[in-house]
Amino acid sequence: MSSDASGVRSMRDWLDSYSQDHQHPTNRLLHWICVPLIAWSVIALLWTIPVPEAFLHPGAWAVFAIVLAFTWYWKHSHRLGAALLIALAAFALLSYFAFQQLGASEMRWLAFGIFVVAWIGQFIGHMLEGRRPSFFTDLAYLLIGPAWLMDKLLHRMGFKETT
Repeated sequence: MSSDASGVRSMRDWLDSYSQDHQHPTNRLLHWICVPLIAWSVIALLWTIPVPEAFLHPGAWAVFAIVLAFTWYWKHSHRLGAALLIALAAFALLSYFAFQQLGASEMRWLAFGIFVVAWIGQFIGHMLEGRRPSFFTDLAYLLIGPAWLMDKLLHRMGFKETT
């Protein structure tokens, strides 16, 4: 594992480490399905947290979390940070429209249900893999899952990593 002089791990270190815990083809497939669902459901759940309407609009907590996540991604990789910002913004738009159609209570139940089912899928994948989920060793891996998928997607689309 490499790191810079301050001891900060590179994004490539994070992704390579995450890949080692995700070798089984079914586990990988389940991650392609479940990680985006979990990411959306977290944004949707945050969207439903009430805010003072005099100052903020519904979704403010979700936007705040997206900004924090983007900042972390951007610090580690501009390429992945930019791509993930687009994906997270799309999830935020989906949440906005779902909130408009369903209201807070119904969207909260939908997002919670998806969150639970997707996590069950993740744990089934790791049972097949025979390895514990990476986040058991470091909670930062909760941010690496989406980055790992985005890195693979960008690679498939021909957007190569620059060093």
